Amino acid sequence: MLTLLIRAAIFLVSAFLGLVAADLILPGFTLHWDDWWGILLAVVIFAVLQSILAPWLFTITRRHANALIGGIGLLSTFVALLIAVLIPAAGIGINGPVAWIIGTLIVWLVTALATWLLPPLFIRKRVQDRRE
Repeated sequence: MLTLLIRAAIFLVSAFLGLVAADLILPGFTLHWDDWWGILLAVVIFAVLQSILAPWLFTITRRHANALIGGIGLLSTFVALLIAVLIPAAGIGINGPVAWIIGTLIVWLVTALATWLLPPLFIRKRVQDRRE
């Protein structure tokens, strides 16, 4: 149970880092910092959708278009961003095709790196805590 909570926390943190990185780097990709509940909602919506869409799109792509399997992460990131932007209470806005394309790439890259780099930090701490 604890491992599941740690993985969920890592996924939420990686989603937050990805959205913040895109906001800082890319004009046209904005998080509404005056509404922190909206940002929290955007992060949760994005993380949940990403965790649901990636396996679902993988299954569909594997069945119908094997050549596109490598793009599953980008596609699920784009769809999760699209849905998060369409929800009025979420504190995220993306304006223009360049912001959509580059924003998807930035969010995907940062979340992928964070999901890869963060678990060893948490797992090491957990192993050390158990040994003590």
